[in-house]
Amino acid sequence: MSTSSADRPWYELYPPGVEHDLQAPDESVLELFLHTVDADPTAPAAHYFGRTISRGELADLAQRLAAVLRAEGIERGDRVAVSLQNTPVFAAALLAVWGVGGAVVPINPMLRPDELTPMLADSGARVVIAHPAMREVLTAVQERLEAPLATLWSDPADLAGDMPLPFPANVAVPDADRAVLAACEQASPGNLFRPEQSDIALITYTSGTTGPSKGAMSTHANLAFQVPNGAQWCGCDDTTSVLTVAPLFHITGLGLHAALALGSGYPMVLTYRFEPKTVLDLIDRYEPTLAIGAITAFIALLEARPDSGKTLALLKTLYSGGAPVPSEVVERFQRASSRYIHNIYGLTETTSACIGVPLGADAPIEKRSGALSVGVPMGGATVTIVDDGGNRVPAGDEGEIVVSGPQVDAGYWNKPEETAKAFQADGVHTGDIGVMDEQGWVYVVDRKKDLVVVSGYKVWPRDVEDVLYRHPAVKEAAVIGRPDSYRGETLHAYVSVRADTAVTADELKALCREHLSAYKVPTEFFFVDEIPKTPTGKILRRTLRDADPPTEEESAS
Repeated sequence: MSTSSADRPWYELYPPGVEHDLQAPDESVLELFLHTVDADPTAPAAHYFGRTISRGELADLAQRLAAVLRAEGIERGDRVAVSLQNTPVFAAALLAVWGVGGAVVPINPMLRPDELTPMLADSGARVVIAHPAMREVLTAVQERLEAPLATLWSDPADLAGDMPLPFPANVAVPDADRAVLAACEQASPGNLFRPEQSDIALITYTSGTTGPSKGAMSTHANLAFQVPNGAQWCGCDDTTSVLTVAPLFHITGLGLHAALALGSGYPMVLTYRFEPKTVLDLIDRYEPTLAIGAITAFIALLEARPDSGKTLALLKTLYSGGAPVPSEVVERFQRASSRYIHNIYGLTETTSACIGVPLGADAPIEKRSGALSVGVPMGGATVTIVDDGGNRVPAGDEGEIVVSGPQVDAGYWNKPEETAKAFQADGVHTGDIGVMDEQGWVYVVDRKKDLVVVSGYKVWPRDVEDVLYRHPAVKEAAVIGRPDSYRGETLHAYVSVRADTAVTADELKALCREHLSAYKVPTEFFFVDEIPKTPTGKILRRTLRDADPPTEEESAS
């Protein structure tokens, strides 16, 4: 940890050229992209498994796809769902939907009918651009929807080159006449609509870690703000290329991969789905400079090959968000790769990042909780910590993190009550409990709904998880509370173990007793192969809480 970083006010930590008083561009990401095409249509827009797609080629595909969408009746204000992995067609779909004045509804292709139906019904999407393997799911969804849903299919192998994709790609397209590339070949490219800044660009459904998903409405102004915000914060320049670690259907992938790259002219290295060894191969081949993803992804990359550290050193700038980052993991990664993982923090409701660790600064550790700081307010963001009454708390006290600025969304689609509750006059209330120190460093303690009360004492799962990560055998850890007739709640710890290592529940319990108060020590330990997570690596404690408690035979306590 850098003492000088921890002792200096946050605004003095900004590297040269980084402004806090940052304004959104006057143009949308689509318009910014078209400027890069005019500047150099032959420059690469994306690298995809051995094939390079130029800016001009991507623009042509987007114009043709826009014509296809117009033929489907899509007009300004309509919604189009895009349910693809990280492929060139996803990038073209973003541009095309915006080019007809529509809003993109990004959808995880792995959702099941019960999960997908409410999103499509709520958004009112009229067309979905989807992976062919979703045929059965979409058929089941269509039976539940009142309005018809037109489908365009895109095989992940579309526009791929000579490198094999990490998962089966050549899935039979249900209707060849509805294939994206075939339809685009028959369409004539036309002019693209220039959106208003207040138009909705994205309706992105929250990950549902604390309850039912809500569609956060990002305007074109919100999304375009992430172009200069991400570029200046991550130290981007003419040599920058972006490794798409996060899914493009998630707000991190949309804001700090797609929008940043398309709007700035940086090529994307598209990964299809995250498979660690394949991602390392792509890094070796294309040498991208910037990677932003969940800490679980970086852990997986580090452990995928014996020489992972050498490959990861090719990445110049790394940021991690979406899940807590234990300091022990950051140190382990830095020892192996010589690269420091900078913390970054954001929400779907803030169109991705709003707090981050400045380049060149090491994140300090909060003394009481042991939490690694997520950073300081990024360009344009104002961050406050408030109590339950909405009053700002003194520096060092816990409270809810509230964010205001040009990145804050317009609210939730079709949910005025939820919008009024979260999007208040002082900013969006994040639901995260945090601390801001006197220098302006922000520390996330935990989610409000993850708080566990043991015998009247408050326990944040993060405190216990950080101790568990100190054991070298622990790969991932998640701690939850379960009802207890005597204590009110007791702590249960779920642990996955790194390959070729071993640890017992007694060892972990002893480690917790050494570093934690007695009421913070889990009563039960369960060893699992994988801890449930969202596609972006955010641990789903709610899934563990909702599941039936493990049997005595499954318990390792």
